[in-house]
Amino acid sequence: METTTIAVGVISKPEVQEAKKVKYCLYARKSTESEERQILSIDSQIKEMLQLAERERLEVVSMKRESHSAKETDQRPVFNEIIAEIRAGKYNGILTWAPDRISRNAGDLGKVVDLMDSGGLQEIRTYSQSFRNNPNEKFLLMILGSQAKLENDNRGINVKRGLRTRVEMGLWPGLAPTGYLNQRLMDKKCQVIVDPERAPVIKRAFEKVAYDGWSGQKVYHWLRFELNFYTTGNKPLSQGNLYRLFINPFYYGVFEYPKKSGNWYQGKHEPLISKELYDLVQSKLRRESTIRRTHEFAFTKLIICGLCGSTFSAEEKYKQLKDGTVAKYIYYGCCRSKDRMCKNSYFREEELIDELVKLIDQINFNDVGIQKKLEDELKRFNKFQRVVLGMTNSQNTHEEVDLKTYVKYTLKNGSNEEKRELMGCFRSKIQITKGVLTIE
Repeated sequence: METTTIAVGVISKPEVQEAKKVKYCLYARKSTESEERQILSIDSQIKEMLQLAERERLEVVSMKRESHSAKETDQRPVFNEIIAEIRAGKYNGILTWAPDRISRNAGDLGKVVDLMDSGGLQEIRTYSQSFRNNPNEKFLLMILGSQAKLENDNRGINVKRGLRTRVEMGLWPGLAPTGYLNQRLMDKKCQVIVDPERAPVIKRAFEKVAYDGWSGQKVYHWLRFELNFYTTGNKPLSQGNLYRLFINPFYYGVFEYPKKSGNWYQGKHEPLISKELYDLVQSKLRRESTIRRTHEFAFTKLIICGLCGSTFSAEEKYKQLKDGTVAKYIYYGCCRSKDRMCKNSYFREEELIDELVKLIDQINFNDVGIQKKLEDELKRFNKFQRVVLGMTNSQNTHEEVDLKTYVKYTLKNGSNEEKRELMGCFRSKIQITKGVLTIE
């Protein structure tokens, strides 16, 4: 009578040979989510998985570390690199601590399963499981990946519910604004308290705008250069953040959450200012904004970038000098409206005027079509001297002034309006390309 012997768990010789061909990439990822802080660190993961590889004689040919969250598709550069290298045939296995280290979203999980279906990825090995290219193990991998995604989705819902409860109680749900501190006591968690060092300064800043007529820019220089004011992050308060501070209703006791939602809450925190003071500051800032919009620099929109064709814009910069005074500089540069990566250089206004003066010597006014316009400008100025200033013909010598001399003088000493009128006489706009000025 013939008997049949079945060996359970014994791998045949061809299967052993096939298993030896698997080359692994050890992938260690530490999630950035606070709920997973207790999970093993990257170094601990690597140590455990290398011990497993040595114990089971797994061939590890590459090692990758990553600290990005796996919640969203295509947001992990190292993981994307692993996918590309598997497709290139550098290795055909992944060694990692747990399935959720690989993916917590459907998109990345789908990439991994597709690689298994195509034969490029033969095995995913974790500390306690392995997943090969067969229906049951791939199904289990997808269930575990989907379970991780479900945990993320539920966590997001729970967090939002917790935030709604917090704001309904009047508690600020984030980092405290400048002038306040986040309470760190466990029994008063999520509450903000007044910063005894910075709050009085913030209140004085509001009062200087409302009662002393200071502009936001003047307050900024007062904070930066006179008080050496720093935020809790030990950084100077930027001018943009200062303006955002002035329009934040949190300082008189209320806040909107989320922003632009129309949902307003009465905060539990102590207000730094009154509603009347806040409203007065808003009216002052609106008036300042109107004045600031009407301000024109001398050469904005009159010079174009020779690299990308955008116009040149200008901005004011301030620097504290060694003697304690503050110097103001005006810089011109490409506004990058046509090319965000434009590499054209910046000019200080004094340097730009010097280059324009040099350019005047090189051009023929008749060729650029401004001879007649400049002569009309001189005649208009002569008439102004006679009619308004009452100067006699003997005193008036401007008719004999060389046109180029007049142009240079206006560029160096004229008002912004005079410089803009002068530049408007040119038929073509001036171009700047890496420090070189040209006119078409």
